[in-house]
Amino acid sequence: MDVRRLRLLRELADRGTVTAVAKALSYTPSAVSQQIRALQAEVGVQLTEPAGRGLRLTDAGWSLAARADEVLAALDRAEAELDSYRSTPRGVVRVAIFPSGAFLLLSGLLQRMRAHPKVRVECRDVDMTPVEVPELTADFDLVVAHRDDQAPPFDSERTTITPLLREPLDVALPLGHPLAAKERVEPAELVGEPWLSVDVGFPVDDVLRSLAVRTGVRPEVVQRINDFRITEVLVADGFGVALLPRYSANLRTVALRPLSGVRAGRNIEVVSRRGATERPAVQLVLDALVAEAETVAGR
Repeated sequence: MDVRRLRLLRELADRGTVTAVAKALSYTPSAVSQQIRALQAEVGVQLTEPAGRGLRLTDAGWSLAARADEVLAALDRAEAELDSYRSTPRGVVRVAIFPSGAFLLLSGLLQRMRAHPKVRVECRDVDMTPVEVPELTADFDLVVAHRDDQAPPFDSERTTITPLLREPLDVALPLGHPLAAKERVEPAELVGEPWLSVDVGFPVDDVLRSLAVRTGVRPEVVQRINDFRITEVLVADGFGVALLPRYSANLRTVALRPLSGVRAGRNIEVVSRRGATERPAVQLVLDALVAEAETVAGR
């Protein structure tokens, strides 16, 4: 089997459409389709089938895509062995990180990487939901993602998951709010409060749904803002209450109080393709992220 065609099959599994594969790899869609057909002829098994105006993988296609990960990981290991002959890791490491995670970790990561000038970290902040994370691993070496405590774990069959930290989510209140005088807040005490939340599908909003189950009252969300800095300003000015990550919030402008009886938090993890960390430079950046997360959690 042609390794380049296996790589195209894996890209199709990750990206979902021939058009997306062609755009990412600077091919024409017809060239991608032709190479997939050539791979089918090589293996003698139908790997794709029509789906609307596009293609989708058959069961055999998904099976081969999983094996392609192993083959390409082996090639990455061979490349890493060649890298070991050089004195230090080098090259570009692409990192995707959700915005509030970047606020929490990015500066510290880049500070740590100053000691390794031959490794260039290229970061992009991506406002990602958990379901979007696997696709991002096609474009980035490391994806720093977050998910709610109750959310299912990321797929570990085709990706590698590295836990960084669990960040509690606390109730953010205006400094003069009556509940700010308490050490902890009961969910029932928040019934009737206007809420500031994030877009549906993001981890913080999942916790609000848990509150609805606990209290029997659906929280009234008056604004949906994904930028926690903006949410802090609105809470401080009395426009509502919110759930904010404990390590990221500015305690000079709002009061943070834990929720009683509700496990509220987000798990911050690094998701990468299998074999990605075989590159010494990628492993170096991952180690730096783990070290920075330990520092943040220990504050």
